[in-house]
Amino acid sequence: MNIEKLKAIETEVITAINEVNTLDELSGVFNKYLAKKGLVSSLGVHMKDLEPSERATFGKALNELRKNVNETYEAKKLALEEIALNKQLKSETIDLSLPGVNYLPGGRNPFYLIKDEIEAIFIALGYSVEEGPEVESDHYNFELLNIPKDHPAREMQDSFYFDEQYLLRTHTSPVQARVMQAAKGKPIKIICPGKVYRRDADDMTHSHQFAQVEGLVIDKNINLAHLYSALDIFVKAMFGEKREIRFRPSYFPFTEPSIEVDVSCFECSGSGCSVCKQTGWIEILGGGMVHPDVLAMNGYDPDSYSGFAFGIGIERVAMLRYGIDDIRKIYQNDIRFLSQFRKQD
Repeated sequence: MNIEKLKAIETEVITAINEVNTLDELSGVFNKYLAKKGLVSSLGVHMKDLEPSERATFGKALNELRKNVNETYEAKKLALEEIALNKQLKSETIDLSLPGVNYLPGGRNPFYLIKDEIEAIFIALGYSVEEGPEVESDHYNFELLNIPKDHPAREMQDSFYFDEQYLLRTHTSPVQARVMQAAKGKPIKIICPGKVYRRDADDMTHSHQFAQVEGLVIDKNINLAHLYSALDIFVKAMFGEKREIRFRPSYFPFTEPSIEVDVSCFECSGSGCSVCKQTGWIEILGGGMVHPDVLAMNGYDPDSYSGFAFGIGIERVAMLRYGIDDIRKIYQNDIRFLSQFRKQD
């Protein structure tokens, strides 16, 4: 290897660099000539073949080659990067005359606002939250809740059956039966939120799918006064401190005695209006004392233990709380409807 050969290599590399038109082509030249195993990097191995008197001259010429080649490469790289950037800027031109995009935070569905609030109220009262399957057996959905074979709820027009044994649960009461059996006679204080299904007309106040929060308390010496106290606290927390409740006799096969629970109208404060149909009261839920047969079937001695149960419709509370006139709005996810419940900063 002599000085003339180095000059020829320098001319070859610089020519190759100057002839490329893209960064990809330049990268190919770099790999061939300037990379760790490239031609220019390998020239130093020839030093060992030279006479000592020739090495200084050869080393100086090699350093000059590397300097010239690297300067040419960096200048070409800078020029090609500028070309690529200008091309990108031209292809990604932003029309500043277009209107900006306003990203507003979404609103939570009132269903979940009410569900979370109901749970928070009862958790603060010492209740635990229990959930269960939405596909239930006839045994848990009806039989363990003291619903006889000839009860209307068993008819096909009221329930969604898969076969003679399984159906979509018609209430969350099966969760209570499951918890009672798992507790094996120990005290219980739970709420059971979840979706339920009934064959019902879809109109402004009804839906084939809706949701409940049911409550169950079992212990010794539980009576209606305990139920009244729990529901009074719930109503005042949900609808305001001025609200009052009243019990009316009713019938449910799984409670005895059974009650319907009304709350004093929050529109007219009990004087009578269109909201409460001039009665001063609005029905919000049902409940009662757990039927002794239900206690016995689920592992409790009704002579020693008693309990109360209640059921609250989540959509029903949401409609009353927010003045929603059509239950279907809760399920349709219309952004115009949901934006009314956007969190305010």
